[in-house]
Amino acid sequence: MLGAITWDVDPVIFEILGRDIRWYGLLFALGLLILGPMIEERMWRRERLDPEWMNSLYIYVVVGTVVGARLGHVLFYDPGYYLAHPAKIFAIWEGGLASHGGTLGIILAVWLYSRRVTRRSILWTLDRLAVPTGLAAALIRLGNLMNSEIFGRPTDLPWGFRFLRAIEYRGLDPEAIPACHPTQLYEALAYLVTFGVCMYLYWQRDAARRYSGLIVGWFFVLVFGFRFLVEGIKNVQERWEYDLIAQWGVNMGQLLSIPFILAGLALIIYAYRHPIADQAK
Repeated sequence: MLGAITWDVDPVIFEILGRDIRWYGLLFALGLLILGPMIEERMWRRERLDPEWMNSLYIYVVVGTVVGARLGHVLFYDPGYYLAHPAKIFAIWEGGLASHGGTLGIILAVWLYSRRVTRRSILWTLDRLAVPTGLAAALIRLGNLMNSEIFGRPTDLPWGFRFLRAIEYRGLDPEAIPACHPTQLYEALAYLVTFGVCMYLYWQRDAARRYSGLIVGWFFVLVFGFRFLVEGIKNVQERWEYDLIAQWGVNMGQLLSIPFILAGLALIIYAYRHPIADQAK
């Protein structure tokens, strides 16, 4: 059996003009600004779509992701603090991005994009956008690992991590509680599986052109289904979540995942019952 893994990685790569350049920001940009667009570009070429649509989608998604993720953290996790300190809403370099908010921000951005640019169904865009998103999400969770944040409860499993740089971990008794669940890695692996499924549906099953909403439906079910499970072993992010767990048996991350899971199931059922070929008849 492996011993617990001691994790003492510096989250800062280097400093430029007094500003820290962190692994989290690098991995976030790698997924959102480089690898994701590269995959989308290949898909665009395969379907011979207008390149200008791709350029516009890139802008809409980046803005929707950052704004949505920030507002999601502000509204879902600590609204009282930000109402008292509204200027802090813009201090994203201090941390505080919520993936559920980011997803909602992307959906709203794609809705606007679909109306103003492609004039096609929002599902048409979401099916294609979902394909590389699992990879980007996995890289973001690896960024959380480099930050020693959003980890799980104590465990005696051999792959547990000792997050020496985390304030939450330093408050534990290292003798009684040797390690914690590396939930960042659990989620990263789950999102890579989701990425593989979406790639298979798009490239092997041609699902984007055969079933409207199928790929994004599976994306929602897999990502937020995994998220619901992993959230059950995470440390809570805010103290008030203990009351939520006592009353409802779920934390905020789990509660916010449920609507996405249900929406994904509904989209899958709809897609199989209404193939695009049948809609064209």
